[in-house]
Amino acid sequence: MTTQTPRGDTRERILDVALELFVEHGYEKTSLREIADRLGVTKAALYYHFRTKEDILAGIVARISEPIEQTIAWGQQQEYSPEVRDEILRRFAEGMADRQPILRFFHENQPAIRELEAGNAFKERIMMLTRLMQGPNPSFEDRVRATVALMTINVAAFVADAHDREECVSDLPGLPDEVTRRETALRIGLDVAERIGKATAGA
Repeated sequence: MTTQTPRGDTRERILDVALELFVEHGYEKTSLREIADRLGVTKAALYYHFRTKEDILAGIVARISEPIEQTIAWGQQQEYSPEVRDEILRRFAEGMADRQPILRFFHENQPAIRELEAGNAFKERIMMLTRLMQGPNPSFEDRVRATVALMTINVAAFVADAHDREECVSDLPGLPDEVTRRETALRIGLDVAERIGKATAGA
């Protein structure tokens, strides 16, 4: 008796493989045929789940957006305070902890996905988080700090990638473990966010 793979599992496998190829070759240079070949299925089987590459991208965005949407929903129910602001950042950091490959893909493929609907949807969610972080009546400095605090959470992964590419440089210090890198990024992000609402008079 043949055991069929549940449709949901197949869909997730397609997203996994597509993300691998997008990271390896770039979004624009990856074809549906290449995705199907790596999966070991026909293009017709792939079409059953996703009709276009942008449909696949939308599925990838949905993955990364789930914890962001949960954080937004929580933040919208709270009265703004420094404690709420910091908790938003902590929840964002926790949600992104196991999604670094997706973030790396977005970072390295910005020109290709900037005009796509899925890319714009992700950008809008980040903007909503930023608005929650910056609080009511924000100054320009507050807006910058809220944006930088959120970006800091993901910068640690990019720094680690840069270190790996420069491994031949002997005077670079070794990297801490992944948990320590995440904790460091969160601490720096909280330091940046701490002055939101305390902008200088000239800001």
